[in-house]
Amino acid sequence: MNLIINSDEVLVDEEVDTVVDLLSYFELDQKVAIVELNRVILEKSMHAETRLANGDVVEIVHFVGGG
Repeated sequence: MNLIINSDEVLVDEEVDTVVDLLSYFELDQKVAIVELNRVILEKSMHAETRLANGDVVEIVHFVGGG
């Protein structure tokens, strides 16, 4: 499936079906992440049930600690 993720065209495995799958695919599932899908910010409670489609535009912002 082709997605636009953070302004880059990305080909992800066909097993990536939901937002939760996408976060797991990029190993972000254990981090605090804000996800915007097609210009709509998703509540975390919606990640598991929100399906992705070819051509979707996704913005992912995650927080990185450091000093």
